[in-house]
Amino acid sequence: MAKFDFSKAVYACAAHRQHQWPPDRGVEVAFAGRSNVGKSSAINAIANHKQLARASKTPGRTQQIVFFDVDAEHRLVDLPGYGYANVPTQLRRHWQRFVTDYVTQRACLRGMVVPMDIRRPLTELDQTMLRCCWQTGVPTHILLTKADKLTRARANQALAEVRRTLTEQPHTTVQLFSAVKRHGVAQAREILCGLLSQRLLPQQPS
Repeated sequence: MAKFDFSKAVYACAAHRQHQWPPDRGVEVAFAGRSNVGKSSAINAIANHKQLARASKTPGRTQQIVFFDVDAEHRLVDLPGYGYANVPTQLRRHWQRFVTDYVTQRACLRGMVVPMDIRRPLTELDQTMLRCCWQTGVPTHILLTKADKLTRARANQALAEVRRTLTEQPHTTVQLFSAVKRHGVAQAREILCGLLSQRLLPQQPS
């Protein structure tokens, strides 16, 4: 398994439409989660960077897919937060189609990281996201974020419950995570290294 220095990740581009995506080659791992579960904080903790992913004080504000280059052939991708109701219906539907199209059509996607607030995991929208990943065969890793908000015993209980719920689901792993306490950061990096180490796609003609 290759090792990657996530501290070297840099902003590549942001896309509001599919034609703005980078060429579909190399390897990508994407982060997708409900608004306000700490997705941006998780990306920043993993990359050891304070503002690589911009965390908004207004949940649901991010409307674009943001691509970060780890190196010339490997990327991390920040998908728009889902599930925030206080946005126009038309915009919310655009997000849903946009994210679904990315997950189902992006050939270089090799894994999904789905942060969930440990106090409210596996919401209906989370399960919709997970089903989309399972249907496309994309390996999925769940970060139970904000684990510092619970006692260790309660956090471990929540972890066990989520694992039991997903025991029959393919290619799905779960861990505790706290960006504040940096708990689980090393484990998340190892998972990302494994996903990014998967075979590169052949170069596609431009």
